[in-house]
Amino acid sequence: MLRYLNYNIVFQEVPDEVTLAIHISQCPHRCKGCHSPILQQNSGEYLNESVLDHLLHTYQNAITCICFMGGDANPKEVERLALYVKQHSNIQTAWYSGSVKIPEYCNILAFDYIKIGPYIDHLGGLNDRTTNQRFYAVRNGTLIDITNRFQKKQALSMLSYV
Repeated sequence: MLRYLNYNIVFQEVPDEVTLAIHISQCPHRCKGCHSPILQQNSGEYLNESVLDHLLHTYQNAITCICFMGGDANPKEVERLALYVKQHSNIQTAWYSGSVKIPEYCNILAFDYIKIGPYIDHLGGLNDRTTNQRFYAVRNGTLIDITNRFQKKQALSMLSYV
């Protein structure tokens, strides 16, 4: 079972999507500089089909994507819940994983987007050109690296201040 602490509607985690980001606890990675160390704890409510049904009903007209932020302690459960979302809605699915690679047994077709890679402080996050993290669009069973979409946004926002 997965547990989640909270959720928010966000605009930057998945390009071109209005995303309901569900923050999953029990993160096993312990990345130095982690932006959400509270997610390392075993706390929160259980995330299951009933919770997803409620969220889908509540936010169906406001979102285009649900993103599972974490869940690396139980990737098969993240995959199962993403498939549930796909079977019960027209909402895109995304997974932010801090793992070094996607588990071999993972059905990437459960997701429309996957972010992979631990946060390494001196390499920065997705918006840094030096990042080790990768953000993929899943298209026809193929992973397409679109990490540069985050970096272009940063460059464009910097130009607006010049």
